[in-house]
Amino acid sequence: MKTLRKTARTLLAPSLLGLALLDMTLFGSAAQAANTLVPPQGYYTGVEKFKTGKHDFKCEAVPTPYTDKLVFRSKYEGSDGARSTLNRDSEKAFRKATAHITTLERGVSKMVMQYMRDGRPEQLDCTLGWLSSWARADALTSTDFNHTGKSMRKWALGSLSSAWLHLKFSNSHPLAAHQQEAELIENWFARLGEQVVSDWSNLPLEKVNNHSYWAAWSVMATAVATDRRDLFDWSIKEYRVAANQIDAQGFLPNELKRKQRALAYHNYALPPLAMIASFAQVNGVDLRPENNSALKRLGDQVLAGVKDPSAFKSKNGEKQDMTDLKIDSKFAWLEPWCSLYSCSAEVVEK
Repeated sequence: MKTLRKTARTLLAPSLLGLALLDMTLFGSAAQAANTLVPPQGYYTGVEKFKTGKHDFKCEAVPTPYTDKLVFRSKYEGSDGARSTLNRDSEKAFRKATAHITTLERGVSKMVMQYMRDGRPEQLDCTLGWLSSWARADALTSTDFNHTGKSMRKWALGSLSSAWLHLKFSNSHPLAAHQQEAELIENWFARLGEQVVSDWSNLPLEKVNNHSYWAAWSVMATAVATDRRDLFDWSIKEYRVAANQIDAQGFLPNELKRKQRALAYHNYALPPLAMIASFAQVNGVDLRPENNSALKRLGDQVLAGVKDPSAFKSKNGEKQDMTDLKIDSKFAWLEPWCSLYSCSAEVVEK
């Protein structure tokens, strides 16, 4: 874990996550129009520079919109109930089957970042072209799915909606001349958001884990992108379920089940929860007090576990696999979390 600022800015690095391009200003206050959902202040950042002349940007062919059933093999296929042992053959099959979805996610996130930096019309046009093609095809909306499939849907939606927020709320107003495409894309996001709500609602508590938290984050990003108060309210409701799963010591019982990867999965649960809390805050809902500051306990326990994972071993009897905890981008949750709570100088400077 290096500096807080550097860590948070690598948030787009993890495959399939693609939350947002963060900056410390993202979590400042935002001027909120009456009853209009808004993102934190950093999403209002304008295009850095409008470049002209020769460039090496090339708009790649649109990845084929995925309209088939969302039934994929799990990379943990054959694992026990802990779902902690990677099946490399299954993972290879999963990557192949979901390649077009992953290409869309990563491509859109990358192009939005490029556009916000360079301001080239070709970058924006390509982004809109990719998203419009998938929206017209009504991609990713199949109601024939398994757990891995519905997980792919919410991961993709979280990536795309959070990238879209930079275009929609930028004070450079890049979408002003593209209202028809924007409406098409946002209507598709809304349909996906409604399906994610259906996919992840009313689960028994023993089944509510980090997947549900990521689903709630994808719906939060979509709620703000489409100004849908019903989606916003659902995300808040799911956050409260998550907060009330956090015990008095800051552990998540359903993540402790992941045996040697329990600490890694506690850490993985933090980005969506911290992001939801930060988005709620700027829209007038303070989630910090939920379950006696549960989110703070969770963050504190993970930070302590990174230094000394013995508490996790004491909880579930397993020596912790620290591999993921050596990757800076896995700590992207520190940015929103430290904006909601006071972080010590030790945490900020590490």
